[in-house]
Amino acid sequence: MKPFIDTQLNHKSIRVFKNELLSDETIALLEDVAIRTATSLGMQQASIIKITDPILKEKIADICQQDYVAKAPHLWIFIVDTYRNGQIAQSDKHAGEFYRFLQGYSDTHLMAQNVVNSIESLGYGAVFLGSIQNNFKALSKLLNLPKHTAPAIGLGFGIPNQMPQLKPRLPKSLRIFENSYQLPENTKQLLEEYDNEMMTYYDLRQVNKRSDSFSSQVKQQMNRDNEKHLQIIPDLEEKGFKF
Repeated sequence: MKPFIDTQLNHKSIRVFKNELLSDETIALLEDVAIRTATSLGMQQASIIKITDPILKEKIADICQQDYVAKAPHLWIFIVDTYRNGQIAQSDKHAGEFYRFLQGYSDTHLMAQNVVNSIESLGYGAVFLGSIQNNFKALSKLLNLPKHTAPAIGLGFGIPNQMPQLKPRLPKSLRIFENSYQLPENTKQLLEEYDNEMMTYYDLRQVNKRSDSFSSQVKQQMNRDNEKHLQIIPDLEEKGFKF
């Protein structure tokens, strides 16, 4: 099992891939992994849309505002899917319950992470695409998503054609606690040390520029309003989910 653990400890987001598809056998294996992922109450309220149409890829890349999305050899969109079970139960009312949405939302992310673990264990690379949420309504229309479904996260993957640095992470003491939530007394010092470490990291998305400090990134992100993100709840309600 150690090689698998080593692969996880060496996780890197890959955004540049060779122009080569994985074999049909590998894709079938990844599909099997996705299907076998743990699922809340056995309800299996997560589905995948595999994007193979180059024009559709370009449109999704526009939504993500990331050119590399269109160049990913394989692009999968993981969706919350309570529509299917609603049809089985003949109950639109319960298919739209907030709890059902949370079940499906957790199912999609567990599924996506399992697929990434498998991709990396096979020696390939992947990148999660939270940016598909930039325009929920536009993406839903592009994918012809019915009521009680919602795009949750995207995934681009293939054969890596870059070797990024391992991105530093916060120290364990700031993220892992025992019995209750309690930041350590030396939190300020730990953050300063982590900021210094982050500033030595080269982010390939920024043309090999050194990264800004973590604290600066947090302040920028936490104080930034994004009107499209604020629209997600109304858009989900329009899809039949109740909040």
